[in-house]
Amino acid sequence: MKTIFARLLKDETGATAIEYGLIAALISVALITGATSLGGTLNTLFVDLGNKMTTAESAF
Repeated sequence: MKTIFARLLKDETGATAIEYGLIAALISVALITGATSLGGTLNTLFVDLGNKMTTAESAF
């Protein structure tokens, strides 16, 4: 029983999997944050462009 417990303490495969999972989660959060910010900026850009096109159309 003592050797089984000692083997479990030395086994680090679970810790490595958890570390990779945390890294993947952090990358996902960064990508979602960046995409959300970029989406808001693009939305503002296209709304402004649409307003300018509407104004230009009504001028003719």
